[in-house]
Amino acid sequence: MSIILYILVHITNMERFKQKYRIPSSRLQTWDYGRKAMYYITICTAHREHFFGNILNGQMQLSSLGIKATEEWLCTPEIRPDMNLLMDEFVVMPNHFHAIISIGDNIYNNEKLAFPEMENIERKVSTSEKFGIQFKNLSSIVRGFKSSVTMYA
Repeated sequence: MSIILYILVHITNMERFKQKYRIPSSRLQTWDYGRKAMYYITICTAHREHFFGNILNGQMQLSSLGIKATEEWLCTPEIRPDMNLLMDEFVVMPNHFHAIISIGDNIYNNEKLAFPEMENIERKVSTSEKFGIQFKNLSSIVRGFKSSVTMYA
C-alpha cells in the first residue's frame, strides 16, 4: 500500500506541460554547453515512431530517413569547422539516435583564443545562462541536425 501511495504522490507532484506529465530536465543548469567537453546525446522521434528504420534479424535496416540522419550527422563537423568538433561513436535506431560528440577549444568558448587581452578576466555569463537563441553550443548543433533531417522528411 505504501508503494502505491508513494507513486501517486510522486505523480501528482510532477510538473505538467500542455496537460502532460514531464520529467525534470537532466541538463545541469549551471553548465555552459558550448564548453570544451565530450557530450552524450539521445534524440528521439516524435511519438517514438520508427521513422529511421526497423530491426530485422538483429540488424538495423535504415530507412531513407535513417540514411539521411546518418549523412547529416557525419557532415556536422564540415558544417561547423569553427567549433572544433570531433565525432565519436553514434548509432541510429528505429525511433532514436545516440551519439558522442566532442566540442574542442574554439573562439566561441575560449576567451584566451578570441581575446588574448582579456585572459585574466573571469567569464561572467555563459552562453547557457543567456535567454534566447543558443549559438555555437551543443543546443545549436542538435537544433541544426534535427532541422535538416526534418526538412528532408
